[in-house]
Amino acid sequence: MDKIQEDPTTQSQSADAQGESGKDYVANELLVKFKPGLSEEAKSNALARISGKVSEKILTKAMERAGEKEGLMVVHTPMAALEALSKVKGGPEIEFAEPNYLYQHTAATNDTYVANGALWGMDGNIYGSQASTAWAAGTTGSKSVVVGIIDEGIQFDHPDLAGQIWTNPYDPADGVDNDGNGYIDDIHGWDFDGNNNSIYDGTKRGSSDDHGTHVAGTIGANANNGAGVAGLNWNITIISTKFLGRQGGTTANAVKAVDYLNDLKTRHNMNIVASNNSWGGGGFSQALSDAVDRANAKNILFIAAAGNGGSDGVGDDNDAVASFPSNLPQANVIAVAAITSTGLKSGFSNFGATTVDIGAPGSGIWSSTAFNIYESYNGTSMATPHVTGAAALYASTHPGATAAQIKNALLSSAVPTASLAGKCVTGGRLDANAALTK
Repeated sequence: MDKIQEDPTTQSQSADAQGESGKDYVANELLVKFKPGLSEEAKSNALARISGKVSEKILTKAMERAGEKEGLMVVHTPMAALEALSKVKGGPEIEFAEPNYLYQHTAATNDTYVANGALWGMDGNIYGSQASTAWAAGTTGSKSVVVGIIDEGIQFDHPDLAGQIWTNPYDPADGVDNDGNGYIDDIHGWDFDGNNNSIYDGTKRGSSDDHGTHVAGTIGANANNGAGVAGLNWNITIISTKFLGRQGGTTANAVKAVDYLNDLKTRHNMNIVASNNSWGGGGFSQALSDAVDRANAKNILFIAAAGNGGSDGVGDDNDAVASFPSNLPQANVIAVAAITSTGLKSGFSNFGATTVDIGAPGSGIWSSTAFNIYESYNGTSMATPHVTGAAALYASTHPGATAAQIKNALLSSAVPTASLAGKCVTGGRLDANAALTK
């Protein structure tokens, strides 16, 4: 049930040639990967065509482990990004060049008027994830299962998340990079937007990290504290890889976030089964695609929101117009559409018979938000963590399951749903309990 595979080389050439119209990117900045073995003079000559200066070289531990030596250059130029792109494209020194795309989370609205406590996405509704049936049978997750949330940050001490967020045993808070992964005191993960270890910057009002905290609650809110909401997993370990800040997030930081998880899995043999990616925007990025390739090699699922349509708020066909990162073609990608409590495809939700995999609850979803409160959100952002949570629940009962096995279990157990027929690969919605038997 994998998505139709697209030719990433063709996509890369298109992006390399012109960017993608209507997509946001960082002004006066490109991502450039030079061909291996070039002299410094050749690189300087290529950059001189756009008066470019390297502002950052990204060479993650995961890249190095995969044999990468050149790294990815973030290049500042006085030219407009697409003008600069046209001057370096196709150059003999360039493996690829692309805009540094900007991404935003994929929450459509914040609906504060839904009746509190209506956790229909978990139980009490035939169109929910059926997590409560799994709970009743004693399946509530495991601390040994780890997921990464690539998003905003997370209020790690929220009453419903306390104890669910990773505390790094390999790098205690002492001002030293004890495990040598390049990040000092990454206690709960890392803030790639701020380049520091503070994954929660919500302060008293918490607004900047509401979205990441909401996603975390759906995946793993504590159901045993007598208050608030419950996540699909009552027991889990969640790592925050914050890359969305107040202005969104960049491709460069998304690559670093994906590779942070890739490196942790290799470096410490951590049981990282999936990353949750409730964000989108930009065009095809070869740099991000390469990072997802590395995640695939590490058996880490990349579960992504299908998107919320364009400015009109009406869902679009991802088969016709690609939405990234959910349209990435790798086998470890699961693209998720949103449904309502009546089983309809949410009006805002993107779809795609060959490029979106499955539907999940995404309208009127109550979860934890920053500064110890709870709110109801709508969006494919909200549907995605239901699937990530189900992947973690499956991994808790199937130790050693590969990314392919988990994906197959989730998709092959999807419940046929009329509103999704012809709208996604499975034509159906998530059933977290049925997946456990696969």
